[in-house]
Amino acid sequence: MAIVRMLLGIGNTLRRDDGIGNYIASRFHARGWLALNCGTMPENFTAVVRRHHPEILVLVDATELGLDPGEFRIVSEEQIEDVSVGTHNLPLSFLIRYLAESAGQVIFIGIQPGHLGEGEGISPDVKTGAEQLITLLIQNRIQEIRSFEGREKKCDEQGD
Repeated sequence: MAIVRMLLGIGNTLRRDDGIGNYIASRFHARGWLALNCGTMPENFTAVVRRHHPEILVLVDATELGLDPGEFRIVSEEQIEDVSVGTHNLPLSFLIRYLAESAGQVIFIGIQPGHLGEGEGISPDVKTGAEQLITLLIQNRIQEIRSFEGREKKCDEQGD
């Protein structure tokens, strides 16, 4: 069966919630999808993307969105450097521009981490968000994922 969609899970499993992209890639199984756990070096997987030329390429990584832990958003290429956690060797915006030549559509989905300190294991809220995201992707409901529109302020942060 042809691979028409690909998911690249990005992150560092030794920095707690930064490993959420890896967690998702390791648990994501759906017909017509190829999920790859890229660790901190997604650039090492560009040949696989170029070989398959997927219709949709989804990249998932822990991203500082100013949301509650586990919430996720589609982040535009222009916004990635402002919100990226930054444990990668190559800037994600550069990687996305490069991969755009080999995929019909490239979608970056950021998940708000809760804990990024040293250690292993994903926090419960982030794991719950990951499972929700996996369900949406398996059911081909990407269009239901909200877009990131800048950091969302909480009432207590605004002084209300």
